[in-house]
Amino acid sequence: MAEFTTGEAVALELPIARIPTRAAAFFVDVVLQVFIGWMLMFGIVTVLLPSDLDSAWLATAMLVTVVIVLVGYPVASETIGRGRTIGKLMFGLRVVRADGGPTDFRHALTRGLAGAIVDFWMLGGFGAIAMITSLCSPNARRVGDVLAGTVVVYSQKRLPIPALAVPPPWLADWATRQDPAALPDDLAMAVRQYLTRIRTLTPAVQVELGNALTDAVCTRLGIVRPGNYPPPQILGSIMAERQRRALTAPMTAPPAIGWAAKPAAIG
Repeated sequence: MAEFTTGEAVALELPIARIPTRAAAFFVDVVLQVFIGWMLMFGIVTVLLPSDLDSAWLATAMLVTVVIVLVGYPVASETIGRGRTIGKLMFGLRVVRADGGPTDFRHALTRGLAGAIVDFWMLGGFGAIAMITSLCSPNARRVGDVLAGTVVVYSQKRLPIPALAVPPPWLADWATRQDPAALPDDLAMAVRQYLTRIRTLTPAVQVELGNALTDAVCTRLGIVRPGNYPPPQILGSIMAERQRRALTAPMTAPPAIGWAAKPAAIG
């Protein structure tokens, strides 16, 4: 299992797919690629040879076939299958972003090109590079995963309900008037990490880092710090509003991240 923090400040633990299962899924895909390539080559030879075309046409057709088989198949499969090729589907695997979110065409294209050039075929030593990099990565990521910002997980295992940030009642109305979408991704990630790991920090670091992040967030949003509330309450309220706007589908309320009691009123 590996912990991921989504763009909505949701902490998830996803089961990472390791080399044996990924290799089995890859073998299934390779068999399908060989079959597709053979069918395409048979069609090309059947059409081009009787037409007495120049040999350059045949070479070009073969090159296009290789590209379709090595790059087109994984890219199309992962795009249409939302991160799953036929092999991954058979073994219950799925490609997700590094933050646990769904992938799109850009991720599939990066993985497909890296797989054809670096991980498996042209420079990959028939998968040797992919195996070595996966063994060296804590989340079993090959070069294509690193470049695309993805990871392969088991999609058929039941995932735990994530803990969502909930603003304290005295800051809930204030948070709804803010625009957390204006936060840059790197600052939002720093805030998420602070909130999810606050219990592991020393009191001094909690205060110092919390105040620094609160000042940075308020400056970025162009707002004044709301009174003398503790940083976790202010930052948690902002992230809760960010997550509330992002999560539009109805869902059962999960366990909330607890906040300290309301401080005494400041005159």
